[in-house]
Amino acid sequence: MRAPFQVLVIPFRCTAARVQFAVLKRSDAGYWQFVAGGGEDDETPLEAAQRETKEEIGIDANQRIIKLDSMATVPKTCFAEANSWGGDVFVVPEHCFAVDVGRYALTVSREHTELRWAEYEEAMSLLRWESNRNALWEVNERLKRPKPELVR
Repeated sequence: MRAPFQVLVIPFRCTAARVQFAVLKRSDAGYWQFVAGGGEDDETPLEAAQRETKEEIGIDANQRIIKLDSMATVPKTCFAEANSWGGDVFVVPEHCFAVDVGRYALTVSREHTELRWAEYEEAMSLLRWESNRNALWEVNERLKRPKPELVR
């Protein structure tokens, strides 16, 4: 059963010259976003982020994931499963993460038709959702620090 929370995961890679972000084009709606999905059963947001990363871009995120401070909420009416969550749930929290994909080759799931590597400004201009842009800003700022704090 789908849990009443959402996750967002921003894939990135760093080279000596630049940072790039993997932006995905949804197959059902045609807009650009990052890895996104809901929790299942008793998953924690971190576990859901790791699973969604594996499902949507084909990599194991376990040791390279960064928990972000960015949060958003989504009205429960955006989810088919909303009726199973009871009358006390009105909005669903969106927990945000980033994952350093390094030199791994990413594979795109059927949820997406395209993956584009983009630097910060281009990624910002492609994204549809403000929550994605807010989390991207945070990742970009964190990556300016000497070493981002990793979730273990």
